[in-house]
Amino acid sequence: MESLVSPADPGAASAARKGPRRRFTTRPAERFCYATGALLVLSGLAHLVVFTVDGGPWDGPVSWRKPVTFGLSFGLTLVAVTWVTSYLRVGARLRTALLVVFAADCVVEVGGITLQAWRRAPSHLNMETGFDTLVSMTLAVGGGVLVVVLSVFAAAAFRHRPEGPVGMALALRSGFAILVVALLSGAAMIARGVVLTRTGHQEAAYHSTTSLKPLHGVSLHAVLVLPALAWLLSRTPWSDPRKQRLMYVAVGAYAVAVLAAGVWAVLTY
Repeated sequence: MESLVSPADPGAASAARKGPRRRFTTRPAERFCYATGALLVLSGLAHLVVFTVDGGPWDGPVSWRKPVTFGLSFGLTLVAVTWVTSYLRVGARLRTALLVVFAADCVVEVGGITLQAWRRAPSHLNMETGFDTLVSMTLAVGGGVLVVVLSVFAAAAFRHRPEGPVGMALALRSGFAILVVALLSGAAMIARGVVLTRTGHQEAAYHSTTSLKPLHGVSLHAVLVLPALAWLLSRTPWSDPRKQRLMYVAVGAYAVAVLAAGVWAVLTY
């Protein structure tokens, strides 16, 4: 039987060996998550405009910084998680359920933080009134839901080798591993703040998270940055070994940044 790929066409032969290029298709749940993530990003940008007009402090427990940074961060994270989990070997129904829960939780988190910013009240660790306590506890429970959902995806990344172009498996596993650092640092911030609040040190609780914020922020977005780099490299004409080496360098550089933020957290804790 005659070959469908001509020996004189090495590019076609290479493409045949690697299989067809992965087409980007979306399901209704994915489109919902992408749209929700975009709205959260827009919310963050809108509150940056509010800050520019209204002014006020950028730092501290009551500022426009929180709806800005949380809107942008949660929006980008929701978009990133929706995208990268398409490469994981997870059942379609389970992935859909987890993504919808994750999207709803992101809305609750950003919504609660934004509400408190407009009320000129701290969003986290605030137990001064019954309503403030309700918001604070809702955000804390929502944080627990985030940990569970993202931990399931992280476990899936290591249980079965992720699909995708050269370097994507390394990017996803490294990204989710570093994301676990973000989850742990976030839990540590909440735990320390709650202890200080319960012992009557409310003002100290508001400022107790400062040392861990850089570590939390840097490690949170590895799951977007590293897979995005692997995807961009897949669009270059470079050889597969070169792409893989570049991904190892990128992962190493990101790990150094996380380590530096961790050292700073320890020194300033």
